Amino acid sequence: MILAEMWEATAVLNGRTVLREADACIQAGEVVAVCGPNGSGKTSLLRAMLGLLPIGGPGAIARLGGDDVAALNPRQRAERAAYLPQDRGLAWNMPAVEVAALGAPFLAPAQAVDRARVVLDDLGVGGLADRGVAEMSGGERARVLLARALVAPGRALLVDEPVAGLDPDAQLLVMDRLRQEAQAGRGVMVSLHDLTLAARYADRVLLMLDGDVLFDGPPMEALSPWHLDRAFGLTAEWVQGPDGPLLSARRN
Repeated sequence: MILAEMWEATAVLNGRTVLREADACIQAGEVVAVCGPNGSGKTSLLRAMLGLLPIGGPGAIARLGGDDVAALNPRQRAERAAYLPQDRGLAWNMPAVEVAALGAPFLAPAQAVDRARVVLDDLGVGGLADRGVAEMSGGERARVLLARALVAPGRALLVDEPVAGLDPDAQLLVMDRLRQEAQAGRGVMVSLHDLTLAARYADRVLLMLDGDVLFDGPPMEALSPWHLDRAFGLTAEWVQGPDGPLLSARRN
């Protein structure tokens, strides 16, 4: 089942074309990694799929749950898709559990808080549930904000750089949790700079460059030496490590 899709989408931001006839979709039960160098359009792709960035071009369309995202009101969008933006800023020093509970606005407050505590526990920050987010490290705060997205009801889950700033153990914890969400029937799209994590966890990889989707397919095909050379200017090869593929690379 396709939970979110976008076809032939072109988008312009501050006078710069950030998407060029880009195609993408998220199906239930899969993890899709969006990879590419800085400025390649990863964040723009996620935002456009959610209707947060206007798209144009002949035949351009973005749908959530089969309906044109532009025709959905904010509540309908929130019921169909959850989003973790790259910006981790918070204006108020609220307790972590209250921040996470904001992801479930359609539940009774007590139910939302109970759900938030469960997800915070899953992400290893349950002991910080009643602490203010301004009193946390950047990595702890990042997990609280991810919890807010996981608490949300939308079956399509789009997360932008969720492992940025996390230590290796926390990165694996987060990616394991996203894989669990897919196994439970959600569709997950995650932008990543770590290509080894993408190869290990994704069912498909969208490789982007200059607003174009260069390739959409299995990780080891999308992240082939030829594609890595074209997108990143890397001479690279994959080797099999004890826990999955590992990237050996050097700059050209």
